[in-house]
Amino acid sequence: MRVYVPLTLPGLAEAHKAGQLGPGPLTAYAVTPGLREWYVSDDIEELEYAALSRAAAASLRLLAGDPGAARRRVVVAVDVPDGDAVADPDRGLDAAGLGEVRIAAPVPLKKAAAVHVDADDAQADVTAAAAALGAADHGDDDAQFTVDGAEDHELLWFGVQEIPHLIG
Repeated sequence: MRVYVPLTLPGLAEAHKAGQLGPGPLTAYAVTPGLREWYVSDDIEELEYAALSRAAAASLRLLAGDPGAARRRVVVAVDVPDGDAVADPDRGLDAAGLGEVRIAAPVPLKKAAAVHVDADDAQADVTAAAAALGAADHGDDDAQFTVDGAEDHELLWFGVQEIPHLIG
């Protein structure tokens, strides 16, 4: 099963140094039954993109909590055995939990398939979105517009061998 683990660049550096994502439990995003029902699609590529987008939004939340981190969303795509990624059945179609899964144990970084990171030109919008996240959560429409602006930027794809360049 392909899962998407949200990180920051400092988090990616820690994972690279340790050789693993973790410790567990890890929060990740995947194509879950709830995500399938919400997205209403049978196209696996569209569903995977939706899971990646959910992880990018979670990465933005991590950035909001770490003012010292570079303002670039980071998502690591990892392949894990199906039974290792567990969705909370009680969250069902809860919008905040769509696609969310838990992985109990650390995941070796060698199982990573790719790393997705914002381009340099996204930093201003991601910075503004991270700053506006709290107000958006409290119903501020202008702040939500700013947060949505970060989603206008596609995450770039990098091979795992490029991690040293990304964190360097």
